[in-house]
Amino acid sequence: MKTFENYSELSLPEPLSRALLAMKFTQPTPIQALAIPAALEGQDILGTAQTGTGKTGAFAIPLLCQLSLDSSKQALILVPTRELAAQIHQVMRTMSRGLGIHGTIVVGGESFNRQADELYSSADYIVATPGRLMDHLMEGTANLSQVGYLVLDEVDRMLDMGFAPQLKRIMDEVPKKRQTLLFSATLPPEIQSLAAGYLNRPFRAAVGSVEQTAPEVTETTLRVSGDNKNVQILKEMEEREGRILVFARTQHRTDRLARLILSKGHPAVVLHGGRTQGQRKQALERFRSGASRIMVATDLAGRGIDVNDIEHVINYDLPGSREDYIHRIGRTARFGKKGNAVNFLEPGDRDGERMLAGERVSGGGGGQRRSSGPRRGGSYGRTRRAR
Repeated sequence: MKTFENYSELSLPEPLSRALLAMKFTQPTPIQALAIPAALEGQDILGTAQTGTGKTGAFAIPLLCQLSLDSSKQALILVPTRELAAQIHQVMRTMSRGLGIHGTIVVGGESFNRQADELYSSADYIVATPGRLMDHLMEGTANLSQVGYLVLDEVDRMLDMGFAPQLKRIMDEVPKKRQTLLFSATLPPEIQSLAAGYLNRPFRAAVGSVEQTAPEVTETTLRVSGDNKNVQILKEMEEREGRILVFARTQHRTDRLARLILSKGHPAVVLHGGRTQGQRKQALERFRSGASRIMVATDLAGRGIDVNDIEHVINYDLPGSREDYIHRIGRTARFGKKGNAVNFLEPGDRDGERMLAGERVSGGGGGQRRSSGPRRGGSYGRTRRAR
């Protein structure tokens, strides 16, 4: 499949070309260069790439081209989280200015009636989370019979979150004759099986290794005891400049850690699934704008937040799998920039050591970690003992 080196090489609608130029989309990222030409030719796509590589543009640009050519069809974009849905909707709105294309966002935590009205008005595209879209299907306020273009983004995360039954039901409502673009950061057997059932002779767009961390991330592991973790996290807040994203294991630990950081005068916000949609939006806006340079979050922030220039990711608690670790530290060093990842490793945490080294985790450690797939290569960079 032919690739391209500059967006001026593509025969895009003039309003879209102007929008891309204004958004500084000139040269494509590797995943865009591979996926867009195939998608423009109507092929199904099975795409894999590390986080922060421009996957949204890889499907948004061909989708808008197809919608501008055929107004009788509708596009459906399914994503795992509200935050990712909001970001994709914003990108689509910006790119589609002047095309006469309008979309809607269908997620939990927002007005069901407003969503029903916009679905009834036949939006050109729908960006949705599976759970809320299922609510509309069950209430009869959504009709997917005109969907000609389907995007399944962050599929591995959707399966991790237990959305497989909802995906199956939604797929039953979508016409068989359609173009499907599936993107995932990892490709375990269950996703390969799903792709085999949902895609028709797809073009395989794979960029780099999705099993290794980005080379632009400097990884440092600190060996800290449980009693010393709070002392060390405050030291990191004092010594590091720029935006810092801190991951904790649970909502309770996230709230508690944020209170500690705030009590020492550091501007911090909280992001986890227990917050209201308004609170989550406000936290992201403050973090994105720089009003609060520190965000403390659960794995909800591991994917689906588009915040540029996060200089540091700190794993106060290590994640449960290698995949989650890669996603977490992929929040820094985006689009070729440099970044830092700091991991707190407690004494005796053998699963944590193996996970950082890229090995399979057995699921020990009190049930806090789960299997992350086959053995992988790689190292976890520098290790030092916190003092």
